[in-house]
Amino acid sequence: MTGCMLYGIVINTRESSLAEEMRRLSLKELKNPSIVVSRKNYTLDLYEDTLLVKSYHPVFGSNSRAKQVADDMATPFGEYVICELDSSNIYYKFYKINYPNLDDLRSAFHHSIISQREYNEIRYLADINQAPRADSKLGGNIGIHGIGRLNFLLKNLPFVFNWTDGSIAVSNESLDELSPYLYKGTRVVIKE
Repeated sequence: MTGCMLYGIVINTRESSLAEEMRRLSLKELKNPSIVVSRKNYTLDLYEDTLLVKSYHPVFGSNSRAKQVADDMATPFGEYVICELDSSNIYYKFYKINYPNLDDLRSAFHHSIISQREYNEIRYLADINQAPRADSKLGGNIGIHGIGRLNFLLKNLPFVFNWTDGSIAVSNESLDELSPYLYKGTRVVIKE
């Protein structure tokens, strides 16, 4: 275990900072940032419009399927936006996405996971880019967050260990770099 941790520390110290990547690309600021997450490739990419600025190493929900219902421990796939910010979260900082979005709602209604009434209630929140209560049948409280107090341990493991309840976790340091570009309305695309 100690050898794995040391290897992880070496890998993390070789990673360039966001500021270095922006200088390399001759970018003074990011005017149109977006996030593209690939579960298959274990990447969280920060883009300026269509230009890849920097890649991060996230972990996901322990269930590899696409999220369908509450407590399934799966990360959703689709196009979302950040709808809420929480800087006092147990996982350091938390940027909630508007899961379930309209596509998620339509699918859940089509598969009889939710009723017409539930569809209408959640649809209203989706229309105003708000996430439903976490206790809805489809779940909620999904987003991008840090690791929290176990940051040193978990960020330095060089292998992938998916441990979240469906959210996307990156190291606290990575989240600090990303934070200026994660605001209400920031586009987040999550791919398989």
